[in-house]
Amino acid sequence: MKGILYIVSTPIGNLQDITYRAIDTLKEVDLIAAEDTRHSAKLLNYYGITTHMISYWGEKEKVKSKAVLDRLKEGLNVALISDAGTPGISDPGEVLIREALEQGIEVLPIPGPTSLIAALSVSGLSTKRYFFAGFLSSRHNQRIKELKSLMDLQFTIVFYESPHRIMDFLDDLLEVFGNRRIALCHEMTKMHEEILRGTVQEVIDEMEKGKIAGEYVVIAEAAATKEVSLEDAITEVQQLIKGGKGRKEAVDEVANATGLNKKLLYKESLQMENVC
Repeated sequence: MKGILYIVSTPIGNLQDITYRAIDTLKEVDLIAAEDTRHSAKLLNYYGITTHMISYWGEKEKVKSKAVLDRLKEGLNVALISDAGTPGISDPGEVLIREALEQGIEVLPIPGPTSLIAALSVSGLSTKRYFFAGFLSSRHNQRIKELKSLMDLQFTIVFYESPHRIMDFLDDLLEVFGNRRIALCHEMTKMHEEILRGTVQEVIDEMEKGKIAGEYVVIAEAAATKEVSLEDAITEVQQLIKGGKGRKEAVDEVANATGLNKKLLYKESLQMENVC
């Protein structure tokens, strides 16, 4: 009988930000696969967890995943943890999880902290709909290209960035997104936690006054809704229908993008089609 792979969320800073279930799981499994065993030893020692650990280093993920899979196929239960937060979310784990599922191994989540949600919840920006962009390219030209592909999204957008690139990232964000509102969250839940809110330029000005260190989460507000006439919206609905979408699906898509009333858009598109 194959073992179970548990995806265990661990604190993103403060060691007390962990669930009882996560602690119990780490104590009860046969093996813990950790991104960095030296780093995770601090957490395990804090809670008196003596379960054996093996390294699951990100850059060796494909090689390391085989060793973990072998243990799971032997019937051992394994907990996967990263240095902070939830494995697989901009952290090692995606390869192992995918391969475990392909081999019929049960994968269960033990939910908990993630800087994505923590930062979003205190950003002061809309949380109704959001897009997680994670880390963009470290290369300037590619990063500009990626930002341009996101600039018109009608969602709040969440980015991760490292300390040695954060100022370059903010400069590029200002260039592409314009001076829209953002929240910059630094060292979440840690001793030097800091949250800056304002326009991109205001945050840049504040950042230039202080010390740059640690990890950053940047939350950017959605692009402003573009004014679209009812006539243009109906034309877009018709184009989507010609492309193979049903009328309701086409109306929903256009209404969500433009903010127009769905019932009105549906009625008018139907009448326009009858006229044509």
